[in-house]
Amino acid sequence: MPSVLVVEDDQFVRSALIRHLTEASHTVRSVGTALEALREVAHFRFDVVVLDLGLPDLDGAEALKMLRSITDVPVIIATARDDEAEIVRLLNDGADDYLTKPFSVEHLSARMAAVLRRTRGAGAQAPPPRVLQVGGLFIDPLRRQAELDGTALDLTRREFDLLAFLAGRPGVVVPRRELLAEVWKQSYGDDQTIDVHLSWLRRKLGETAARPRYLHTLRGVGVKLEPPAAGPVA
Repeated sequence: MPSVLVVEDDQFVRSALIRHLTEASHTVRSVGTALEALREVAHFRFDVVVLDLGLPDLDGAEALKMLRSITDVPVIIATARDDEAEIVRLLNDGADDYLTKPFSVEHLSARMAAVLRRTRGAGAQAPPPRVLQVGGLFIDPLRRQAELDGTALDLTRREFDLLAFLAGRPGVVVPRRELLAEVWKQSYGDDQTIDVHLSWLRRKLGETAARPRYLHTLRGVGVKLEPPAAGPVA
């Protein structure tokens, strides 16, 4: 049963989408602002996001860029705007599809099904990921679970993706550009986004940038994940 996040500030349109998508056997959550959408995708797993551009707190184009900084969930833009240049720009910025209002729920459902077929097909071709271990860290990409010294870590989706990507290359310095491309699915972006997520991860791993245990930043080069150095033998 696909899980859908509807981001729409018009209460009438929002209610209609919720009703029809629920009737079509989708699990639906909905919000009316960009900031609420960011909180939702940071804490819940969705199969697709339907994003309106005319939001009250932030333009949808900016909201899309912020969503892409924390998740790779498929995003379908739903808006009354029909400027071709803007459509191209949004698709280049990470949107998976675009619908111009007014549209039928059947049309939206068909677009959602096509997007889900593409994303699930790509995932089906990949080999099942193995459980990764780096020192006392255990990361299970399939179940999206992580433990440190036997204690489960409460990670957001992007924190988990970042940790799992680095754990797959233990001891290797990964350039920030590669992290943006592989974890954030962006060809360019702000290094501050990486720094913020590294800071959150360090806090949950019980370390700091000044006193790292697992996460090591090489200024101007990149980031690596490696097990803590063994203490002296008594």
